[in-house]
Amino acid sequence: MRAFRADLHLVALILAANYALAAICAVREVMNSRTSQGSIAWLLSLLLLPFPTALLYLVFGWKFFDDYAIDRIKLGRTLRPVRARDLALIDQQADKEWPVLSGVAELPFLSGNKVEVLIDGKETFDSIFDGISRARSQILIQFYIVRDDRLGRELADRLIERAQAGVKVYFIYDEVGSTGLPKTYRERLRAAGVKIAAFNRRHRFLRMYGPARLNYRNHRKIVVADGEIAWVGGHNIGVEYLGEDPRFGHWRDTHVRVRGPAALACALVFREDWEWATGELLPADPPELVQTPGDQSVLVMGTGPADRLEECAIAFTDVIAQARERLWIVTPYFVPDTDVRTALYAAAIRGVDVRIMLPEKPDHLLVWLASIAHADAMVEHGISMYRYTDGFLHQKVLLMDDRIASIGSTNFDNRSFAINFEITLWFPGHETIDTVERMLLADFEHCRKVSAAEVTGRSLVWRFVAQAAKLFSPIL
Repeated sequence: MRAFRADLHLVALILAANYALAAICAVREVMNSRTSQGSIAWLLSLLLLPFPTALLYLVFGWKFFDDYAIDRIKLGRTLRPVRARDLALIDQQADKEWPVLSGVAELPFLSGNKVEVLIDGKETFDSIFDGISRARSQILIQFYIVRDDRLGRELADRLIERAQAGVKVYFIYDEVGSTGLPKTYRERLRAAGVKIAAFNRRHRFLRMYGPARLNYRNHRKIVVADGEIAWVGGHNIGVEYLGEDPRFGHWRDTHVRVRGPAALACALVFREDWEWATGELLPADPPELVQTPGDQSVLVMGTGPADRLEECAIAFTDVIAQARERLWIVTPYFVPDTDVRTALYAAAIRGVDVRIMLPEKPDHLLVWLASIAHADAMVEHGISMYRYTDGFLHQKVLLMDDRIASIGSTNFDNRSFAINFEITLWFPGHETIDTVERMLLADFEHCRKVSAAEVTGRSLVWRFVAQAAKLFSPIL
């Protein structure tokens, strides 16, 4: 009997704790509400079904990165424009033309860069590995996915060689993207002097409460050599990005190599992530003389869940709203929120040539199904949807009029816009815009256009499955 009472007391205690957690979550949702519809759904679920809704809210509704925002302020993000001004590197004209982008980035457009667009894996990794081998003092490297395959081992060999030559190497990986990365891989790097860290490993709550790490991921891909050259884009470390996975075949992706002041800005984004991941401060004072090997302007925009607002979505929506002639978007995952969809519809109504290029084949089924539902709605509103048929499409590129282009890690979905840590580079110069235009025109040659007849001809079952997947859009 006593044991029975003890069990009842334990059950009562657990229920009370769950109700208390649900109440805390409800207050948090009211205070941080973004949309009435979403908040009402959470509040009703917390009221009517506190278990397991309270636990789900911790994963999908509660952001855990207040400390990151504090660290960012401590590291001097607000002083970035001042430092750039002192170095006389600000592109005043681009800042004036794109105040929202520079406001979101909390950085100005920086002039004096040389930009090279890198198409597909071989060109990208040949360039990155050559840059690593030439590094003299410091290598900063960060990828969402790192695999212990042929490409991953070649990367490790090159980093170890540089570390043993006296170069300081700092390496961040994401625990979710790199789930299968074995401990032996990391230990081999550490033994050679490479400093390697998982993004969320230092933070006790995120470490103990594993599901939170599943939702909040560092999706950035950054390599910086000596603060002079940076590589940013869509590739991760795995042989599939070289087109060697028979499931996907040719892997269509884009990276960009930037030499000049923008590399320092990429290093600053890495520095914030490193401080969060390790608690260790990396020196970030720019050199007295910053090399300016080119004449192109670049804005480095790092975004993530620590932002005060959903600043990534604000930036892309602003660019869409300014389009007057063309808006070409290339993304593997197309799951936009209401604001972005509205901006795209408005652009089409203005007569803008809106084209969205998506993969023909899926790699993540649920996201792919949701993107079909969103894409079909675009076609119904007169927006041209293209499906890339020559392998798998993974690049994240935007081209607007003849005014600006972007390349980075940001997908066109709510996860990239509001949940993941991302990086996007913006290019207002005609040289890069022309290069991106030629690249995308070649890609469109390998696409089929989705017709209105195809959309209306889908079976009821197919439409139902796609619409059901679309319900998960806020977390995809």
